This record gives sequence, C-alpha cells and structure tokens, in this order.
Amino acid sequence: MELIELSAKTRETSGKNAARKLRSNNEIPAIIYGAKTDPEMLSINTIDFIKIIRKHGSMGLFFNLNIDGDSGKKKSVMLKDMQMDTFSLNYLHIDLHEIDMDAKTTISVTVEAIGESIGVKEGGLLQIIRREIDVLCKPVDAPETIQIDITNLDVGDAVHVEDIDLGENIEIPHEVNFTVITIVAPSLEEEEVEEDDELMEEGEAEDAPAAEETSEE
Repeated sequence: MELIELSAKTRETSGKNAARKLRSNNEIPAIIYGAKTDPEMLSINTIDFIKIIRKHGSMGLFFNLNIDGDSGKKKSVMLKDMQMDTFSLNYLHIDLHEIDMDAKTTISVTVEAIGESIGVKEGGLLQIIRREIDVLCKPVDAPETIQIDITNLDVGDAVHVEDIDLGENIEIPHEVNFTVITIVAPSLEEEEVEEDDELMEEGEAEDAPAAEETSEE
C-alpha cells in the first residue's frame, strides 16, 4: 500500500457560499474525521487532487496528509467519499478518515481478472459479479487489487469469495459465500440474433433470382 502525498489547508468558514468561493479559487471543500479527534474542515487544491485521481483512480486511496505546510501537522488518512456534480463532473466535497496504521480497518479493493479463460476461448462470456470487495486489514497490508486467475475456468465455472486467499493478514468479511467471477454460456438473445441474421441471409438469397427475372422482362 502506497501513502500518497497530499497537501491541505485549514478552513474556518462553512456553508454553501463559502464552498462556492473555495471552488471558484480551484479549492475543494474537505473534512477529516477521526475516531479520537474532532472533525476538521479543510480545503484541497483541485488540480493536485485531479492529478492523483487520474494516476491512481479513486479506490483504496491512502494519503500522507500535510495540513498547512511546514508549520502544520501530518496525518495518515484514507479517502472515504467524494461528491461530484452530475453535470459538470466537478468535485464538490471530499471526506477523509484518519487511520491508525497499526489497526485493522475496512477497505474497498477492486477485483481484477487475470489470464485467459478456457471457457472464454470456447465462446463463453466473463462476468465479474463483484467489481469491488471489502477487506479487513491493516492499511500497510492492503492490496492494490484482488487478482483472480481465471485461466482454468470453463463455461459454468465460478469463483466464490471463500475461494479467495489473500493471506493470513487480510480477511474478507462475509456472511454468504457469494459469487465473484463466473464464465457463462452465450446468452439466448445472442443466439436468436444469429438465427435472425441467418434467416435474413437465406431470404435475400431466395429473392435474388426473382429480382433478376423481373429485370429481364
């Protein structure tokens, strides 16, 4: 797990007008929560944050947060939530959560299928049912992705959560042995489309001679 460097500034004002003013100055309103500390209002440079998201994505991000520069303080935090404007896709607000690097915490991790499935080679379709899975571990042990080898999966085969072993330091909390990845046969709709195409081709072939006879008259 990588701690990404991120700078923030303390802000004293809150409310819609203050938030609008921050955004107009290329700053995103943010707040940091902690189990042992009171919430703290911050602002984060929009350009800096966008660069991080473009490089690392938005899942499972941990920051070495530097508040108010050299005169301020540093905290280890994780990205808990971020709000975006539906139309402009601008960042409206960021929620950060202070973490204890020595304590276990729940982290969402992206699922990644690796390899080329036997079933897919035979025409099956890969379905990733769970694209994210929550794991419980210390931040230092958090994987960047949960990689699942699908090489030996045939049509009808599946990987369930209890099939995934991330080591003794990482737990996947679950009550049901849910499906994560499966290889399914081509859908009936695709088969019907193929049949329709074949019928159309046959019909066109049958119509062709008739068209020629008409033209000769």
